[in-house]
Amino acid sequence: MTDVGVRRPERGLGLVIGALMLGMLLAALDQTIVSTALPTIVGDLGGLEELSWVVTAYMLASTVSTPLWGKLGDQYGRKKLFQGAIVIFLLGSALCGLSQNMGQLIGFRALQGLGGGGLMVLAQAIVGDVVPARERGRYQGFFGAVFAVSSVAGPLLGGLFVDHLSWHWVFYVNLPVGVLALAVISSVLPSSAGRTHHVIDYLGIVLLGAAASCLVLMTTWGGTTHPWSHPVVIGLATAAAVLLVLWWQVEKRAREPVLPLRLFTVKAFNVASLIGFAVGFAMFGSLTYMPLFLQVVQGVSPTLSGIHLLPMMAGMLVTSIISGQIITRTGRYKAFPIAGGAITTLGLYLLSHIREDISVLELSVYLLVLGIGIGLVMQVLVIVVQNAVGFEDLGVATSGATFFRSIGGSFGVAIAGSIFTSRLTDDLVRLSQTVRLPAGLEKAVQSDPTVIGKLPTDTAAAFLKAYSDAIAQVFLYSAPIALVAFAVAWLLPEVPLRETTKPADLGECYGAVSTERSSLGEVERGLWRLADAEMRRDYYRRLGDMAHLDLPPGSVWLIARLGTRGAQAGAELADRAGVTVEEGRPYADLLVARGLVRRTNDGTCLELTLAGEQVAGVLVTEAREGLRRMVHDWNPARHPGLRELLDRLTHEMLGSASDRPRGG
Repeated sequence: MTDVGVRRPERGLGLVIGALMLGMLLAALDQTIVSTALPTIVGDLGGLEELSWVVTAYMLASTVSTPLWGKLGDQYGRKKLFQGAIVIFLLGSALCGLSQNMGQLIGFRALQGLGGGGLMVLAQAIVGDVVPARERGRYQGFFGAVFAVSSVAGPLLGGLFVDHLSWHWVFYVNLPVGVLALAVISSVLPSSAGRTHHVIDYLGIVLLGAAASCLVLMTTWGGTTHPWSHPVVIGLATAAAVLLVLWWQVEKRAREPVLPLRLFTVKAFNVASLIGFAVGFAMFGSLTYMPLFLQVVQGVSPTLSGIHLLPMMAGMLVTSIISGQIITRTGRYKAFPIAGGAITTLGLYLLSHIREDISVLELSVYLLVLGIGIGLVMQVLVIVVQNAVGFEDLGVATSGATFFRSIGGSFGVAIAGSIFTSRLTDDLVRLSQTVRLPAGLEKAVQSDPTVIGKLPTDTAAAFLKAYSDAIAQVFLYSAPIALVAFAVAWLLPEVPLRETTKPADLGECYGAVSTERSSLGEVERGLWRLADAEMRRDYYRRLGDMAHLDLPPGSVWLIARLGTRGAQAGAELADRAGVTVEEGRPYADLLVARGLVRRTNDGTCLELTLAGEQVAGVLVTEAREGLRRMVHDWNPARHPGLRELLDRLTHEMLGSASDRPRGG
């Protein structure tokens, strides 16, 4: 028997979850797997000054398209939309691998990112369609692990593909995996029965995306391709300002705005968004340009450059987990973004001193410091935002917090590219004035850094110093952004955490793309995690005491099961309880003797008597009251949807398969 209100696939739930995880892995990996392949790609296609856009195009397209994918999936069904997202992603992957120049690669990366945004948001939403709410916490944990693994493994896998195949396989590897996911989803996943009507804020999404694109282009071209006073740069700045003003006006009138303006009146949301922007800026700027330093300046292989990044990723992973556990236990969070901002600033400052002869140990320590700092901040932001807003804004505020981190990553990569190109150009001009160089060599090196390896030793050393200096500047100019995050973190209001916001998924840290959330969905996630913890502490004994029942926990569980699921066979009940029929019989016999349960005529099924139904009603009332206390600060009396959620979760929770009675 399935839990109430959930449509399971008729077969192959494991296959569906596996296919969803594959889809999410593809999208998550493509945020990081390209980084270690970038130096080789630039060597093949040229266009070093456009390197940052290979990453930025993907992140910007996936971030801006996410709200649209989420609402279209609600309205028209997620199965077909998810299939469409896979097809778009695979088409973009194939075209990226076939690219003949950087312009093509950047355009196809944007197409790939468009599909990647759909993979991210729809995979998580489909879990809600096919998995009973009681079991979703476990599966959400799997998805969190996918994000964490992809963050650590992405740079390493990118290096392996480049070393042993070619950079094209960084994209081609998606094809067999994506086709497998598409085949499984097509054959096994049922079409979702429910539909939610939305008034989709198309204009708001387009205006916000266009404004972000103009700003990123402005920061990329300003001071490099064009002077800051150039009409193109000024035009982009003006266009961004006009688009933001138009977006602001549109959002005032939108029925379902992509980012409600009232969120910007909440101090905690503004502070957390600014901190998230800075974290994304630091993280993705580092991931993009550190492999260039390792491969071009230090001459290590792409695979080894991925290995060198492991201290940073390990630091992020460990400290994000530890900080989340401490926050859950203590309910206090403000110290973590303050400490994380300071340590991130220190890490970036240390990395600004990298040089061509830096040792592996020294570089690893610097990267570890940066990773620790970022990890301390990442876990906190969603918790802070969820704790600060009202119930009606819980979903959009959660999406907004991760949106600004993603946008920060886009800006970080773009601005890092601008700083790197500008400094490298200046250094090479100075170098040409002191060293006699063949005509056109400076431009050749800027276009293809592998040319350095073919130069005479003294000349190559001068070029490597120029590269090292330019990359060090990327970190030096990133440090003040992290310092702003440190300063702003002191403004975070620290108020007691709501119970449902204390637990946080690991995926919240590593999902670089915002996912479209609903307020009810966020509360439901938190409630189930709390209920899991509650039921591991002799729940049915305590529930029986609250209902004033002189019954052992096994008998209380049995009444709850029959009261929420109806008459059932003894063998099925025993299986659900995790005991044999003989072990469970005494609990049933006691209830029969008390007149609360009777056996059917053939003796194989149990059902409640009228008195038993009354007792079951008391248990349901007590259980619902326990859930209500967990969400009392969301004020369920004001929100009919929240009251309906409490009623539904109570029936799904009581006597569910994994709530087996413990103790006599």
